[in-house]
Amino acid sequence: MPRVYLSLGSNLEPRRHLRAAIDELRARFGAIAVSPAYRNHALGFDGADFVNLAVGLDTDLPPAELNDWLHALEDRHGRRRDVPRYSNRTLDVDIVFYGDLVTAGPGHLQLPREELRHAFVLKPIADIAPHFRHPQSGLSMAELWAAFPAEREPLQIELL
Repeated sequence: MPRVYLSLGSNLEPRRHLRAAIDELRARFGAIAVSPAYRNHALGFDGADFVNLAVGLDTDLPPAELNDWLHALEDRHGRRRDVPRYSNRTLDVDIVFYGDLVTAGPGHLQLPREELRHAFVLKPIADIAPHFRHPQSGLSMAELWAAFPAEREPLQIELL
C-alpha cells in the first residue's frame, strides 16, 4: 500500500472539524501519523486564520476513490461547494502525495499538490515525513522546508 500524505485545514471552528476529521481518518485507515497544527493567515481571500496540519496514512484505495472519500468527509463536516473556491471552510482535505505518483484527475486531483509551495502544507508534512522525497525534484521534505523562506508565510503552532 502506498504512503499517502494529506493536508487538512479549517478556518470555521477548526478545532472541532480537524479533531473530527482525524477521528474519521483513524476509523477508516487505522494508524495514522498526525503533524502539529499551525495557524496561518488566509491566502487568496480576506478571511479568518486557518489551522492546518498533515496526516500520513497507508491505503488500498486508488487516488480517485480516496479523493472521493475525502470529499465526502468534507461534506459531512459542512463543506460548501456553492461558494468561491477561495473562501472560509469548515474542512479542506487534499491529497498532497500518493506515494511517488505524479498525475492529475477529476475533483481537483493533482499529485503532488502545487500547494506544497506554501508553508501551511510543506511544514506539517516535513514534520511527519522529513525523509520523504518529492517524486519530481528528488528533494526531501526536510530539504524543501530548510530552503523555504519561512518569514514570507509565518506559522504559529496551534494546540488542537
